[in-house]
Amino acid sequence: MAKENQFVEQIANIDEDFPQWYTDVVIKTKLVDYGPVKGTMVIRPYAYTIWENIQKELNARFQKRGVQNAYFPLLIPMSYFTKEAEHVEGFAPEVAVVTVAGGETLSEPLAIRPTSETIIGTMMSKWTQSYRDLPMKLNQWCNVMRWEKTTRPFLRTSEFLWQEGHTAHSTAEEAEEETQAMLQIYKEFAENCLAIPVLTGRKTEKERFAGAVATYTMEAMMHDGKSLQAGTSHYLGQNFASAFDIQFLGSDGAHQTAYTTSWGVSTRLIGAIIMTHGDERGLVIPPVVAPVQCVIVPIAARKEGVIEACEALKTELENAGIRVTLDKTDNSPGWKFNEWEMKGVPVRIELGPRDIEAGKMLCARRDTLEKVEMPLENAADSVKALLDSVQKGLLEKARAHRDSRIVYADDMAGILAGVEAGNFVKAGWCGCRACEDKIKEETAATARVYAEGETKETCAVCGKKAEHVIVFARAY
Repeated sequence: MAKENQFVEQIANIDEDFPQWYTDVVIKTKLVDYGPVKGTMVIRPYAYTIWENIQKELNARFQKRGVQNAYFPLLIPMSYFTKEAEHVEGFAPEVAVVTVAGGETLSEPLAIRPTSETIIGTMMSKWTQSYRDLPMKLNQWCNVMRWEKTTRPFLRTSEFLWQEGHTAHSTAEEAEEETQAMLQIYKEFAENCLAIPVLTGRKTEKERFAGAVATYTMEAMMHDGKSLQAGTSHYLGQNFASAFDIQFLGSDGAHQTAYTTSWGVSTRLIGAIIMTHGDERGLVIPPVVAPVQCVIVPIAARKEGVIEACEALKTELENAGIRVTLDKTDNSPGWKFNEWEMKGVPVRIELGPRDIEAGKMLCARRDTLEKVEMPLENAADSVKALLDSVQKGLLEKARAHRDSRIVYADDMAGILAGVEAGNFVKAGWCGCRACEDKIKEETAATARVYAEGETKETCAVCGKKAEHVIVFARAY
């Protein structure tokens, strides 16, 4: 018991040592544990429930676009990767390969999927004969492996969970529209479900997905001002369709090559939640995806009628569709308050003899720590309204934080000063790869996304005419 109580207090200062704060929080709130293989993580039930809630929300949105879930093999013949040269070159350093199975050396090495364009392209080719088979819209929820040298739970691990959508279309226009539509779905989901404001747009050629014609991203600002790539949508053109022979007979009777897309988000989103909303007390989880939306803490639990009243309230909230738990452990109320605050539960209800007699309950918001008395009558309606207020409040707070830390720079010194201060920096860029590389080399900032619609006179690096404005930031 004493050891657990110490855990509540042993979180690094979020403003003095953010990386250690992050590690402390993910371990001490029992989101993950370290796996036996370097760079792997064990996702514990509390975090996995967040992932299940993310799946539920995204599946509903995907299905409205006509996307169907499927599953494809984990092991992919290495020969598949060689069919698209840029793709194999881009992923080669991260691919884990199986060469022995059943005690015998395999005739062909098998890659443990780092992504599934190759295997899904192969199957799409088999399943596509006519224009009537298109569009084909598939998604899978699965694990992937990318052999990372530097790892951190949720943000970058050798094995992680994600969804990867893949679509095939008869025209370039339709495929491009699908790419953009999925990016907007991700943005709406990030803001309305995760309460994370994001910047969306195109990546530079240097930063685009290997094998794609264009990559579109959503970039989120974390507490320390660094960027996190929270999701991507790729227009693949005919690159993979040509490599994997995704052909169809058009309505004109001629054979044509399809146009494809791919898009995905991963368990990295859980890291985004932690680093966007967390504070000195631990996690702050948006109600839409919170495993527990409301916790009831009995006060003077041994007194007659208290537990019974708490259980009746729990039943009422459950019947209204609220994810609620009743903490009947023998820990002190103060210990419980700290524990559930650290776990980021959006609303805490304190209910004791005086509250019951007065027909009231004391509700504490996790986002603002504000406490407010509410009537026990129609409690579910009051709690739902409070959860909605917490959800909106988290988005507003995160947006205000992000917007206050977007600055402009006219030269390299300005970019360096901006990112050193923990900002997103908008600067002019001539479009030259050498200038983009120089910014990364001298400031450790990378081009996160085009700032569409904005203009600058000159490139911050070379002083030549700027063709674009780019958001530069250090990133996870």
